Amino acid sequence: MPATIIPTLPYRDAATAVDWLCRAFGFTRHAVYQDEDGGVAHAQLIFGSGMIMLGNAREEGSGSIQYPPAGHVTQSAYIVVKDADAHHARAVREGAEVVAPLKDEAYGGRSYSCRDPEGHLWHFGTYDPWAKR
Repeated sequence: MPATIIPTLPYRDAATAVDWLCRAFGFTRHAVYQDEDGGVAHAQLIFGSGMIMLGNAREEGSGSIQYPPAGHVTQSAYIVVKDADAHHARAVREGAEVVAPLKDEAYGGRSYSCRDPEGHLWHFGTYDPWAKR
């Protein structure tokens, strides 16, 4: 079943973010729509059966209700991966800022947390809360 909860993220440079998220985290492009200036008006990236949507952030005062992080975030995504160590190595190689190192979790699985180049917080791990126990 496709994802029914889809996080949305504003980026200052969404075109660069799309490329980076695909290289560093393993997302794939589902759809990318350009705006009249050649920027990204709307993009859909998928990972497994999950999806995120993103686009170029609008200037403050434009009526937008969502802006890129300014030093902190109030929401982030956890993404289930098959191999946390390999995923971590790929993300680090592409310049992700690791903010919580790889570790085995007491509740199961192995995970880490990082920030992308624009400061969005991401969590990746092998713990799958949907898996049968």
